[in-house]
Amino acid sequence: MENYRIEHDVLGEVKVPASACWMSQTQRSLENFKIGTEKMPPALLDAFALLKLACAAANEQEGKISKAQKEAIVKVCREILSGNYRDQFPLAVWQTGSGTQTNMNFNEVITFIGNQNAGKSLLHPNDIVNASQSSNDTFPAALHIMASLQLKNELIPALEEIIEELKRLEEENKGLIKIGRTHLQDATPLYFSDEISGWRSMMEHSLRQLNQNLPFIHELAIGATAVGSGLNAPKDFGVRVCKILDQATGIHFSSDPNFFHALTSKDACVLISGILKGLAANAMKMANDVRWLASGPRCGIGEIEIPANEPGSSIMPGKVNPTQCEALTMVCVQVMGNDTTIGIAASQGNFELNVFMPLIAYNLSQSITLLADALHSFTIHTLNGLKAIEEKMQQNLNNSLMLVTCLNPVIGYENAGKAARYAYENNLSLKEAILTLGLLTEEQFEKHVRAEKMV
Repeated sequence: MENYRIEHDVLGEVKVPASACWMSQTQRSLENFKIGTEKMPPALLDAFALLKLACAAANEQEGKISKAQKEAIVKVCREILSGNYRDQFPLAVWQTGSGTQTNMNFNEVITFIGNQNAGKSLLHPNDIVNASQSSNDTFPAALHIMASLQLKNELIPALEEIIEELKRLEEENKGLIKIGRTHLQDATPLYFSDEISGWRSMMEHSLRQLNQNLPFIHELAIGATAVGSGLNAPKDFGVRVCKILDQATGIHFSSDPNFFHALTSKDACVLISGILKGLAANAMKMANDVRWLASGPRCGIGEIEIPANEPGSSIMPGKVNPTQCEALTMVCVQVMGNDTTIGIAASQGNFELNVFMPLIAYNLSQSITLLADALHSFTIHTLNGLKAIEEKMQQNLNNSLMLVTCLNPVIGYENAGKAARYAYENNLSLKEAILTLGLLTEEQFEKHVRAEKMV
């Protein structure tokens, strides 16, 4: 049987595993919320470690804690940021909606390890580590720090990478004409590079939308304490913390200009999540285009070839499936679902506090990580090896009846439509139909029906 030690809090004594670095409130949460398998995201743990580090530095500047206490807190936080003690943050997402228990989990672990390092009782989870703070302002602050760091370090680099790869594909395929498609039906021709440019521009728009709206997620609630009044926190505590975080992260954090807004509204998370949903919609379109254009290889569209990354079937030898497209589109669906969850959760800001914050943190972190990972994977495993099949593109182009569109000014819309219909019904080429109907001579047809003039 595992050994225990006794911890206590205002509700009494609690048995805590002797090997654990947490204390009573973390243990109570473990016992009271045995719900699901979802734990607080690793990115949120990093954000909390940064926040606690910055709060300790600001408290020391204000004379609220000693230099030794600050250094003890900072040391543990840096170890957590290095990946140590991750097993000491075991709490479920499905806990108190303010995230109070996760805040106390951090306070307790920092206290336990800090005191162990010091060889004496130097820290206290509430009086020292949580000085000038409340769970009500630390969790929303950590939530914004988490999203800011993930966007900077994960998603934005993945977007920049895929944009550069699409630029390369555009250049590689310049001058190559293919048939366009609207409503999944043949349309007029375009350059394949122009089609790729549409994918690139979607990624660029999503990147620009993210960058333009980052200032909202960079606003932090720290300094608001319990209800937004700043009770027990020094004046401009939030401003001090933001300056320290700036130096630590290279991100320009700012104190929310209205703490009553910061605690109860999660509109910045909804905004970022909405942009992620827009990116997911763009990525879904691009991935679907790629898998449809690569369909076949002989009985589908088959205008492009994608890498054969793994066998596609357990029964059909030689089959290659667009697996990266499928993975990316599944991620897109998950992100769209997460956005709905975040929007509903953000609407639960009752009076002075939103109490769905762990759920928002979990879904927002997952959306950012999934999109970053899936876009990177799609870039290196699909786009990097994507090749145009020029012969198939030319064949489809020549076989298209929509080339008749360029004859509208020559023979009129009705005659052009009549020729296209006649060709389709009699399984003729457009040229054969035009000549059979006597609408143009062969020389006239060759003069006017030229795909390169239509792009």
